[in-house]
Amino acid sequence: MAAVVLVHGLYHRPEHFSVVAEGLRTDGTEVAVPELHRGSLAADTAAVQAVIDALPEPPVVLGHSYGGAVITGIRGAAHLVYLAAFVLDAGESAASLGGASQQLTDAIVAAPDGSTTLHPGLAIDTLYGDCPEPLAARAVGLLRAQGPGCGRGVPQHHSWKKTTSTYVICAQDRAIDPGLQRTMAARCTDVREWQTGHSPFVGQPDLIVKLLRELLPTRSAPRRNQDATTVR
Repeated sequence: MAAVVLVHGLYHRPEHFSVVAEGLRTDGTEVAVPELHRGSLAADTAAVQAVIDALPEPPVVLGHSYGGAVITGIRGAAHLVYLAAFVLDAGESAASLGGASQQLTDAIVAAPDGSTTLHPGLAIDTLYGDCPEPLAARAVGLLRAQGPGCGRGVPQHHSWKKTTSTYVICAQDRAIDPGLQRTMAARCTDVREWQTGHSPFVGQPDLIVKLLRELLPTRSAPRRNQDATTVR
C-alpha cells in the first residue's frame, strides 16, 4: 500500500491536515500524521522516524514550515515534500535562517514558562489570510502552545542530499518570506510555486492531495536502509 506521512509545523496539530488525509485515504493511500511538540527538534524527528519505520514501504513525507526541519533529519523516505518549509544544511536551524516574518513575530505571545502562543486575531491573517473565513476560524481554534527551542534545533542528518525532493513555494506567504523559500527550494530536486498563503492544507487542500498522488510510487519499492551507518 502506498503511504504518506504528513508533518505539521509549530503551533499546529495533526488535525490541521485532516482534510488532506481523508482525501488521500479515499483511494487507498495509507496516511500517518504524527503529533510533534515533543520538546526539541531531535525528539520531534525521532517521533516521525518511528512512524516511518513502522510502515511496510518507504512513504512520501511532507513537512510544512518547521516540519521541513523535522523531515530533513529522517531516513527511509521515498520522496520528500517541503511545503513552505525549512530545508536545512549543516549547522543551520530555522531560527538562524531568519524564519519568521515580522508579521508572524508580532503574533507571538510569550508565557512566563518560556512557551509561546499565537494571538488569534493576528494569526488568522498571517497563517490563513487567503482561506475561507469558517476554515480559517477552525484552524486558529486548533492552534496550541509551543514549547521553547524547537526552532533553534539543528538536524544531524540531511535527507534531501540523498532523497528526491519537491519544494512548494507559497508565493503569497505572510509567515515565511517567499524569497527565503526560493533560496531553500534551490536545494531540492524539483520546485513548484503556488499562489497561496502559508497554509494551503486549510484553504486549498485539493492542491496538496493532487501533488501527493502525483508523487506516490506506482509500484512498491523495497525498503532502503539509507546511509544507516553514516550521520551527516
